[in-house]
Amino acid sequence: MGAPEHRRGLRRLLLAAADFVVVNVAFFIAWWLRYEARLGPAIEARIEWRDYAPWGIALALILMLLFAVEGLYTRRAVAGLERIYGIATSTIVGIALLTVLLYGVRPSAQSRLMLPYAAATTTLLVASVRAVDDAWRRRQRRQGRGVARTVIVGAGESGRAVMRNIVAQPELGYRVVGFLDDNLDKRAKAIGRFEPLGGTDALPAVLGGKRADLVIVTLPWTAREKIVELVDVCGAFDVRVRIVPDLFQLSLNRVDGESLNGIPLIAVRAPTIRGWRFRAKRAMDVALTSVLLALTAPMMAVTALAILIDSRGPVLYRQLRVGRNGHVFTLFKFRSMHIDADMVREGLSDHNEATGPIFKMRRDPRVTRVGRIIRRLSLDELPQLWNVLRGDMSLVGPRPPMPIEVEEYQEWHHRRLEVAPGMTGLWQVSGRSKLTFDEMVMLDLFYAENWSLFLDLKILMRTVPTVLMGVGAY
Repeated sequence: MGAPEHRRGLRRLLLAAADFVVVNVAFFIAWWLRYEARLGPAIEARIEWRDYAPWGIALALILMLLFAVEGLYTRRAVAGLERIYGIATSTIVGIALLTVLLYGVRPSAQSRLMLPYAAATTTLLVASVRAVDDAWRRRQRRQGRGVARTVIVGAGESGRAVMRNIVAQPELGYRVVGFLDDNLDKRAKAIGRFEPLGGTDALPAVLGGKRADLVIVTLPWTAREKIVELVDVCGAFDVRVRIVPDLFQLSLNRVDGESLNGIPLIAVRAPTIRGWRFRAKRAMDVALTSVLLALTAPMMAVTALAILIDSRGPVLYRQLRVGRNGHVFTLFKFRSMHIDADMVREGLSDHNEATGPIFKMRRDPRVTRVGRIIRRLSLDELPQLWNVLRGDMSLVGPRPPMPIEVEEYQEWHHRRLEVAPGMTGLWQVSGRSKLTFDEMVMLDLFYAENWSLFLDLKILMRTVPTVLMGVGAY
């Protein structure tokens, strides 16, 4: 491990240690506000800090895991409002898990306000620690420490994209000292703050005269011989080199590599989840769904009763949907519309507010009074947990389409059917009904190409505040 990697590893370890301490401090402050300052209604029974302290440690460990899933230790690009959102979301989920644990052990002795106080103080203090860390890193960079002095080879679209990202995300820690390109027009003048340093043949002179830590090569693969030559030059000067792939403009997440007696073979991977990935995803679905069914059973009973009282018709609504590889299954939902909703839909087609083959209407007259409430809170989708348990769906995946929608798909849209549909997905945490259909499909394909258990956990975590705030739901 080189010095920069060692420093990054040490920084992550220190951040994790700081989070452990800060979360426990925040938990103590929440206890003090409730039991010492008596902020809130009168308390029937006092609980001493020594009884709460182990739960502070438990919360700290839970949040450290959730912060890791959110990328707060590994993704240096997470900053600003996105980072605060990640801290707040993780804290809400962590407090929810701790609530289940606490009330399982002591169902009647807890102050309900203690945990909201803990959520607020934890979010505030953890975000403050990150702000201090940012200020320290900015000071280090002003002094020339912790910054990778970078030379970019190639001023085409790929090279300019790298420059844009470096300008837009200074927290990445790159400082461009200039760029090289063999095209006279491209190197005729500076690109913003980045100065031209000559053609690619000038790289030895540039590395010899300027202190450079990194060379980023953005040349097209048609210049592969030149790329190999540049890599050798960087090796001779002991400078790190990174190459931006230009192979059919593919993401590396879609490339599989293997070797034939030392000869590299590259295969383009289809955007799908198969083999051990599918089995791991299925195992997580079964485990989490079993817990969710038990936790939401009382809520589903109340919802069912409200539907029966509010309008005539069955509690559950059954509808054919298209699942993985075109498999048609029956999807279950709580009925949120009047029983003749399907028959009058065609007459409302002129009021469709969605793009593509999907029908969405903000003020749909078919929706019942109770239906508007349960749709806003996404309670109507709880019976789909049974679909997940049966294997028709997954907790996370593309939105399950109706057969009539699939008939209107363009050819590239069908690729989303290679993945099991989900109760939630990138489409939900990225805007839900505000997205166009094509945007939804692109998110589905991105999800399939970049799938991991951590990505599923991250989407599930972000679904909680999205559902509570009713973002894009109608």
